[in-house]
Amino acid sequence: MLMMAGGSILISGAEMVLPSGIIIGDLRIENGIITEISTNDKLVQKENEIHYDAKGLHLLPGGIDPQVHFREPGDEIKEDLESGSAAAASGGITSFLDMPNNKPAATTVDSVLAKIESASKKCITNFGFFIGATPNNLEELQKAVGKPGAGIAITGICGIKIFMGSSTGDLLVHEEAHLANIFENTAGLIAVHAEDENRLNQRIILMENRNDIAAHAEWRDEITALNATQLAVGFAKKTGHRLHILHLTSGIEADFLSELNKDERLQITTETLPQHLTFDETDVERLDVRLKMNPPIRYSTDREKLWKRLHDGTITCIATDHAPHLLDDKAKGWPSAPSGMPGVETSLPVMLTHARDGLCTIEQVAAWMSTNVAEAYQMIGKGKLEVGADGDVVVVNMQKEIVVDDDNSWTRVGWNPFHGRTLVGWPCLTVVNGTSVFERNDETGARGRTIVSPGDAGKPLVMMPWN
Repeated sequence: MLMMAGGSILISGAEMVLPSGIIIGDLRIENGIITEISTNDKLVQKENEIHYDAKGLHLLPGGIDPQVHFREPGDEIKEDLESGSAAAASGGITSFLDMPNNKPAATTVDSVLAKIESASKKCITNFGFFIGATPNNLEELQKAVGKPGAGIAITGICGIKIFMGSSTGDLLVHEEAHLANIFENTAGLIAVHAEDENRLNQRIILMENRNDIAAHAEWRDEITALNATQLAVGFAKKTGHRLHILHLTSGIEADFLSELNKDERLQITTETLPQHLTFDETDVERLDVRLKMNPPIRYSTDREKLWKRLHDGTITCIATDHAPHLLDDKAKGWPSAPSGMPGVETSLPVMLTHARDGLCTIEQVAAWMSTNVAEAYQMIGKGKLEVGADGDVVVVNMQKEIVVDDDNSWTRVGWNPFHGRTLVGWPCLTVVNGTSVFERNDETGARGRTIVSPGDAGKPLVMMPWN
């Protein structure tokens, strides 16, 4: 078992995914910072330095998941910050951004600071948190991110989350006057769950005699998503506000966003999920409410368009929307089963398996799941294998196949939507700030094991302010 050694480790012989491409070499982390990268001469192990032989393995910047729901406070039976962070580490995710739809919702600075304090004691990965918007908490939002022209950045607070359509929890801001108030009077980054609440309320009547899962995507259709995305983009253009559109699901939205000009691409970014890049209506029919989420898994044409817009740069990030629910609750069927699924521990292997299969490259996966996320949120020291960056890295095996098994889950709910799928790219070693936090090898078996105690490695993320 690898043990902690002051945040210092030498990883040798790896196929390193550097900004310049994949090159075999050695990488040294000292006191939590990458201090040396050698692609010519072999680095010599120093005294009291952990050595990890990564010959035949790939070394990537640690994954950054910009959308998780770790359920603390209020629903710890499903997940808390400790179990969610361990699940993240098992999947090569070294940093996460957590959503505010808790019980009670995190809609004040004090409530977000309480989550940061808890994470400091429980997490083995880095962490950041959104503050949730309501129709009447503008003052708290301004305390968190500042006012136009005077942005502020509180360590561990990553931005404002707006639910434009009802999903899970009781956060909802859908009236245009309330949206305008937030866009016009805050700084920071606004991330939106883009679904048209009025259209949702109109269309649910059409589904009142349905109990099949196909009704979910018909109810929350692509126009429901497009309406809200266009509205949010309109506010961002008018105010110059930094906007991030969460979990893009439809081809029609992706095409709309592809028409943004170069400057708007910097101001307005978006993400998609491994689920929406992998599953379609045939999987939903087979797996039923296990795949129920908001916005929904759509159709093969949408999946293909999302891939196209990932490759042309319209979509810049991969997230998971990790939202665990108990299988007993999922078993209630449509429409009663809650929306959401785990994802943080398989997102990197899913995407690297797509790379193995030729849908993308390993370098693109590293960009979508780390470099671009760090840039989108102006994270300091994250997202690249380069000297001076923080020592957040993951070693993965692109040759060894492992079947996803619910019994190996780290998430507290104990299941995974990719159960039964054979994936490559599983993390062999996850390193956070130079500390080895998770390992998977022949001794540990497919599930792997954490090798530090809660609170030993993770730190609140430091991000630059947006004006």
